Amino acid sequence: MARSGGPGSFVFGEEERKEVMDVLDGRYLFRYGSEETEGYTHKVVDFEKTLKETMGAKYAVATTSGTCSLMASLAALGIGADDEVIVPGYTFIASISSIMLSGAIPVLAEIDESLTIDPDKIEELITPKTKAIMPVHMLGNPCKMDKIMEIAKKHNLLVIEDCCQAVGASYKGQRCGTYGDIAAFSLNIFKTISSGDGGAVITNNEEYYERAFGFHDQGHKPNRTGVEVGNRSFVGMNMRMNELTGAVALAQTRKLDEILTTLRSKKAMLKELLSDLPHISFRTVNDEGECATLLTMIFETKELAEKFCEKTGGKPIAYSGWHVYNNMEQVLNKLLPAKTNNINDRVYEKHMLPQTDDILGRSVNISVGVVDKGLGAGYGINILSTEEEIKNVAANIREIILSL
Repeated sequence: MARSGGPGSFVFGEEERKEVMDVLDGRYLFRYGSEETEGYTHKVVDFEKTLKETMGAKYAVATTSGTCSLMASLAALGIGADDEVIVPGYTFIASISSIMLSGAIPVLAEIDESLTIDPDKIEELITPKTKAIMPVHMLGNPCKMDKIMEIAKKHNLLVIEDCCQAVGASYKGQRCGTYGDIAAFSLNIFKTISSGDGGAVITNNEEYYERAFGFHDQGHKPNRTGVEVGNRSFVGMNMRMNELTGAVALAQTRKLDEILTTLRSKKAMLKELLSDLPHISFRTVNDEGECATLLTMIFETKELAEKFCEKTGGKPIAYSGWHVYNNMEQVLNKLLPAKTNNINDRVYEKHMLPQTDDILGRSVNISVGVVDKGLGAGYGINILSTEEEIKNVAANIREIILSL
């Protein structure tokens, strides 16, 4: 079976090995310690520092996953019972489930041909109970953050950026994750950079930082040096990253910009070789600062997309598991009653987002950096592909499409 994973996982090397061996040689794996703590190498703290500097944010909190990062972000903003959060119907289920597990109500929104939330469809979903918008920079493509922030400001809404699939992406010269009030990142094996699992929260707001930190560690305030009694701000959970994960995350973060440069170059080459083909257009890329982890082709019809996928052994994006609301059996046909009345009771049903369904049914992902059948991207190239390999894949795609 061909190897799968994100681009960061393809370039593991001596840098990651060195950071991990520092931890193992010290024999101290807990994220907390002081300069007097024997063996403490503060890899998680160094990762947080490097990440916030890389993203241009004031604060960062390392967590155990992107899902935990989303939950900590929601908790930091005080989002909970009876609050509504607008979120696209095309996203990994964690965006939606984290809202539910916070006691809030996800309000599903349409996407446009960027495969990110359609800003023109947001305002019609706003009610007196709407507390926040959660734009998802899906498949590494930044959302139209200027329009989203304009809507949020107009309606006094909070913004949680889901950057789990877009670590390092930028929009109009500014890193994704620094537009909204707070942002969540993932370091899962399929993401831009990876520590196997893991995640992070970033924000420029000190209060949100303290609350996110507290939620991720039993209510503690930041920068404790070990086991403490007292000084806890509120009830939290345990989402702490350990030093081994932090070591890999640190090495990967240092490689981030090089990874993105390589991906953008290889995607541009592949896209150029396919640019004159009939029956397809390409996903709208909202900014050249995208992660370039995938090349998405949008066919004229659903039937053409399915015929193409039959030849590559894949499926159109509509079939890509828990990334599409239609496939989320945990959510579908569930009634989420409003806590105070029944006016805003919501039932989640298949095909409730016709614009999203149409686009995803005609869309096909070709891997560039993320090789993941779960995203419908099991076919294509990867970050290590040579120019000859890119040309061969392009030739195969051309042959298939011209035969349709």
